[in-house]
Amino acid sequence: MTLVPPPTIADIARAAEVSTATVSHALNGTGRVGEGTRRRVREVAAALGYGARRGPRTRTLGLAVTTYAGNAWDFAGVAYFSRLITAATSAAHARGYALTTLPAERGAEALWHTLAVDGMLLLDSPTGDPVLRALRARGMPVVFDGRPADPRPGDVWVDNDHAATTREVLDHLAAAGARRIALHSDYGHDHYSNAVTAAYEQWCEEGEREPLVIPFDPHDTPGHAFDEALAGPPGARPDAVHCVFDPGGRQVLSAARRHGLRVPGDLLLVCASEDPAYAEGDPAAGAVPVSTVTLRPEVIGETAVAALVALIESGQPETPGQRTVPAGLEVRASSRPPVMY
Repeated sequence: MTLVPPPTIADIARAAEVSTATVSHALNGTGRVGEGTRRRVREVAAALGYGARRGPRTRTLGLAVTTYAGNAWDFAGVAYFSRLITAATSAAHARGYALTTLPAERGAEALWHTLAVDGMLLLDSPTGDPVLRALRARGMPVVFDGRPADPRPGDVWVDNDHAATTREVLDHLAAAGARRIALHSDYGHDHYSNAVTAAYEQWCEEGEREPLVIPFDPHDTPGHAFDEALAGPPGARPDAVHCVFDPGGRQVLSAARRHGLRVPGDLLLVCASEDPAYAEGDPAAGAVPVSTVTLRPEVIGETAVAALVALIESGQPETPGQRTVPAGLEVRASSRPPVMY
């Protein structure tokens, strides 16, 4: 437990994104302040506990996934996020901090201006992230999972080397005999998908290969996005797919079954996923164990918490910039050429 100093007018001004003079007028009922601004300043002051008696409270870290903030999606049901959250919680507890996981749906914007935490972990923060804007206005210590869209001097983030990992996957597929490798990506504006797509296009250019990027849609369970590509003749259709997002592997398998293609006989497959079900396969459905890329979310979560606690307790990062966690390619039957007898 630690004694937290009471909030000042400057703290309220940062949280409400107004001047200290406006805060003073709003709280004292003086000056020419609009009623909406006056009400917002008072709400922020109350939420921060301005004027209240303050006592010890538990040191707390917050965690939010802001890629699609504003939409009520269950990110905790995604294997990557659930594994990272579990590891981050354990790492926070080991350092004497609680960890609070915030829902994806923002609700009232005042939440981010008044949230009572000592620092925040932001996962997949997008361009123009309003959550990040509110936290920066408060001077809140922040560490990112994934490179922020507009990093500032002193920012700290934890990420994989997506270019190196993408090349490893593509080289593996090419060594297994693939000549026409498609990338299942092109979704959202986060650094991860953009970095993988750029590395794929560079790899294709260097090998004088024609790139084929198939857009990912999380709701495309049957994999209809692949219909046009897989309907072509053997020399024109892709003979391998690298999926950037977790559901992509199942979408490819569904599309392959519909088009009468065997994995790996006609189509090699690698999918970035932390879901252990991919390793099991489904013999009854003719599905083999799928090769996966693990981004090592447990290591990312532990590394991010350590960096955030250091930032909170020292007031500045030990070393700004990226902490790199190596990803790993788990090769299984889906990306091995079939054995010929």
